[in-house]
Amino acid sequence: MQRTHPERRADEPADSAGDEVLVVDDLQKTYGDGEDAVRAVDGVSFSVKRGDVVGVLGPNGAGKTTTIKSILGLVVPTGGTVEIAGVDAHDNPRAVYRHVGAMLEGARNVYWRLTVRENLDFFAALGGQNPAAARGRHDSLLAQFGLTEKADETVNDLSRGQKQKVSLACTLARGTDVVFLDEPTLGLDVEASLELRRELRRLADEEAITVVLSSHDMDVVEDVCDRVVILSEGEVIADDPIEDLVRVFETQAYRVTVDGDVPERVRERLANSFDVAEWETVGGRTRFDVTLTEGDALYDVLDVLRDADLALADVDGLDPDLEDVFLEVTGRTLGEHAEGSQ
Repeated sequence: MQRTHPERRADEPADSAGDEVLVVDDLQKTYGDGEDAVRAVDGVSFSVKRGDVVGVLGPNGAGKTTTIKSILGLVVPTGGTVEIAGVDAHDNPRAVYRHVGAMLEGARNVYWRLTVRENLDFFAALGGQNPAAARGRHDSLLAQFGLTEKADETVNDLSRGQKQKVSLACTLARGTDVVFLDEPTLGLDVEASLELRRELRRLADEEAITVVLSSHDMDVVEDVCDRVVILSEGEVIADDPIEDLVRVFETQAYRVTVDGDVPERVRERLANSFDVAEWETVGGRTRFDVTLTEGDALYDVLDVLRDADLALADVDGLDPDLEDVFLEVTGRTLGEHAEGSQ
C-alpha cells in the first residue's frame, strides 16, 4: 500500500517533507583482531524518509541489533557514517539525541521504582522539555495505552504487558522525529497489539514521525511497515517495499481438497509430476498443497485426480506472506542463529 506524507509541521527539523531523515552509509562493526576478528556488521547502507515505517529484520545473529545500536551510538562502529535529521550521529550525538527516541530490550528501558507518570516526566526532562509543559501529551499517551488509572503506581507493581506499555509511552514522551522500537508488541495482548499498530501508523501518517522497527512478529511488520530491510550475516540482502518483496516470490500455489482418501499410487503420480506437500486427511476429505512451476497448469493436476475418479471438493489459491518471503530470502527463520554475527 502506498502511503502519502503530510506537510511538514512548523516544529519539525529543517528537512523538507519526504526527505531522508535517517541515512546509514557503509556501516561496519568488527569485534576482536586478527584471526579471531568477527565482523558483525559488514557495509550496511540504507536510508529512511521522514514519516516512513521501516522494519529491520534478520535471523538471530544477523547483525541487526549491532546495526541499530551503532546507529544510536550505543556501539561505536568500526567504519561508516550515520546521519539523523541531517546531523552526523557520531560527531554530534547530543544534537541527534533531540530527534531520536528508542525502546530496546523491552521494559528494561524504564525505572521500575518510579511511578508511570514519573517515568514520563523523567524522560521528557532528559530531552530538555519541561515536564509540566508536556503534561497534555503524557495524559494522551496514558489514555492511549490504557494506563491512566495506573499513572501513580510504581512500574515494579505492574504486569509484564503494562510495563511494556510504559516503556512505549516513555519512548514517545518527548515527541521525537525518529523512533526506534525493538519488539514493541512483546508481552502485549492481541487487543493492545492491534491498538499499537494503529497508533504507529497514525504517528507516521499524521505526525510524520519516522519509525524503525525490529520484530519477530511478521504480522506486526506486514501490518505496520512501508518497507523492510533484511539483514543476513551482517549484510543487507533485501531492501524493498513489502508489497514488492511479496510480489517477487508470488507463485501459482493452491490448496486442493478432494472427497475421501487419495491412494498411494495417485500421490506418487502427483509427486513425480508436480511440487506437492502438506498432505492431510480431515473429516473424510484429503487436502494437499501444490506449487506450479513454469509449464504446469492447475488443470493438469485436476486431470490426475479425475483419472483416479476422485471428486474435487475445493481449490484455494495460496498467497505468500512476509514470513514466506523472509524464509526464501535468508534460508532461515527469524529464530535461527547465524554463526559469526551479532
